[in-house]
Amino acid sequence: MHHHIKKYSEKLSRALNLDAMNQIPILIEALREAWQAQHSICLCGNGGSAGNAIHLANDLLYGAGIKNGGGLRVEALSANTAILTCLANDLGYNEIYAEQIKIKANPGDVLIVLSGSGNSPNVVKALEMGNALGMKTFAILGFTGGKCKEIAQYPIHFEIHDMQVSEDLQLIVGHICMQWLCNQKITQ
Repeated sequence: MHHHIKKYSEKLSRALNLDAMNQIPILIEALREAWQAQHSICLCGNGGSAGNAIHLANDLLYGAGIKNGGGLRVEALSANTAILTCLANDLGYNEIYAEQIKIKANPGDVLIVLSGSGNSPNVVKALEMGNALGMKTFAILGFTGGKCKEIAQYPIHFEIHDMQVSEDLQLIVGHICMQWLCNQKITQ
């Protein structure tokens, strides 16, 4: 068991030293600008990444705003099961995020896709819709980055072939952003 713990810790540590960490300031600046201009932030993903989207939406809505009188306008598109099941049933699972973005998003808003593989059709379509609407599109990715690496305007790609470490990195990037934003003076 101790060997497994050590091996996992080493994988995470190596990932935190990848060049993807140098892309985080671009995401932070996009979030700061959106916050100041009162634009919205949308997050989405599948499985654990969907859960991470919900977690990070909470952090950006509340945690980032503790010292600023309020946080960012943010929504995890994976949070509403009624919407998800309706869209999956009527339009197909591949459309569950793109349809929400089409209705809710505006130019200048920010989309953050969370994906291990970067190949799930629903997050690929989310990025395509976000780009078409003039959103700033980001993707926090693992493995090879998949199709999302090519479609996102700003991919944050950790080439790590481990789903759990990939999902850990999504939260780490989000927490870095939230803590930095929390300590800024935002005027709206």
